[in-house]
Amino acid sequence: MAAGFEHILNWRLLAGSHDFPGPDGGTCINEAAIVAAGLPYRAIRASADCPPCFSPPLAAYALGLNDGMPDPERPRLMAFVLRLSGSADTPAVEAERVAFLALASVRRILPPLLDLAGLPTLAAACDGAGDAERAQAVARAAAWQGGAQAQDASQRGAWAQGARAAAVARAATAAGKAFADARCAAEVAEGAAPFVTETWASAVTILDEALEIGRRAAPLERALVQRRLDAARSGSV
Repeated sequence: MAAGFEHILNWRLLAGSHDFPGPDGGTCINEAAIVAAGLPYRAIRASADCPPCFSPPLAAYALGLNDGMPDPERPRLMAFVLRLSGSADTPAVEAERVAFLALASVRRILPPLLDLAGLPTLAAACDGAGDAERAQAVARAAAWQGGAQAQDASQRGAWAQGARAAAVARAATAAGKAFADARCAAEVAEGAAPFVTETWASAVTILDEALEIGRRAAPLERALVQRRLDAARSGSV
C-alpha cells in the first residue's frame, strides 16, 4: 500500500457527504476518489451513489471506515484515493470481495476485542474460522455472550467491563451481517477501535488486500491527480 499520500495530495478527508469540496479538500474518501479520477463531482451518502466504475463493496467498506474513523486516523485512507475508481468487477468477484471483508473482520478485528473482554475461547474460534458459515456462527455466539456480559456488568455497576462487553456485542452483531453488507464489516472495526488500538490499521490493511481481488484500477498519474484536486479546491471544476 502506498504511503505518504496524506501529505503529497494535501487533501483533508471528513466524515459524511459533502456537496462540494472546500479549500482544504473536505470530502469523504469516495468523493476524493471521484475528483482524482476526473469524473463529475457528486456527494456520496452511500456506496450506491458512487459511479458504476467503483466496486460497490469496496466503496461501502471504505465509506464505513471513513465515517467511523476519528479525524487523526482518517488520513490513513488517502492512499486509496487513486485506487477506487476502476475497481468494479463481475458479480462473482464482488461477492468474493464481500466474503473476504466479512471473514477478515471476524478473524482479525474481533479476536483482540474478545481477548480484552475476557473471552479467549471465542477469540480463538474467530481466529480459526475457516469459512463464512463457521464465522457467522462464532459471530452470533460472540454477540450473545457480549450482550449477556454487558447486562450482568450493568447490574453490578461494573461500567468499564460493561462497555467492553457492549462493544463485543455491537462488533460481533455487525460481523454477522457483514456477509451480506460490506458496510457492516467497517462497523466491526468501529465497534472495536475504542478498545483495541491497532484496529484501524488492521482495517486499512483489509481494504488494501480486498483491492487485490479481481480487477485493479489502472494507475493514475500522481501529478494529474494533484492538478484535479487543486482545481476542485479552488472551485474551478
